[in-house]
Amino acid sequence: MSNYFSIGKLASAHGLQGELLLRHSLGKRSALKGVTVIFLEERKSFIPYFIERVTVKDGESVYIKLEGIDTKEAAHQLMPAQVYLQEEDFKQQTAGSAPLALLGFTVTDEQHGLLGTVDEVIEMPMQVLVKVMIKGKEALLPVNEQSLVKVDKKNQVLHLNLPAGLVELYTE
Repeated sequence: MSNYFSIGKLASAHGLQGELLLRHSLGKRSALKGVTVIFLEERKSFIPYFIERVTVKDGESVYIKLEGIDTKEAAHQLMPAQVYLQEEDFKQQTAGSAPLALLGFTVTDEQHGLLGTVDEVIEMPMQVLVKVMIKGKEALLPVNEQSLVKVDKKNQVLHLNLPAGLVELYTE
């Protein structure tokens, strides 16, 4: 079974030929080179859509043309949808410095030790939040100048020093 990673969402239809505007969080200008398929989540399963072409708009957006989506109306049927890549494509496309690259990292805290694995990265204007399951409960942990100790990319470990009481909010 493949792992799927969210890279962004379809924001709007573009033109009359079924092109879509994909806003992504890959952390770099990307034409999705080498990627042949994206996945959209529909009814709790991932549906593949094959890419015909990609045109870079800017550092956070691309115009994407998918096979079988040939009209503006067909493009509108897909929106708004989260866009996913398979793990291999995700790792090739994500900039190492992008917050999204933290997906799958193990999270440790100086006081509590091992907390869990990063399931989701939420980018906020002033900080990044990582979603981690702690003792079966979803926890949102801040990754900012005050809490970040170290990012060990080689071992895929995110070392944090979280504020006193934060972990207890999720575990008690």
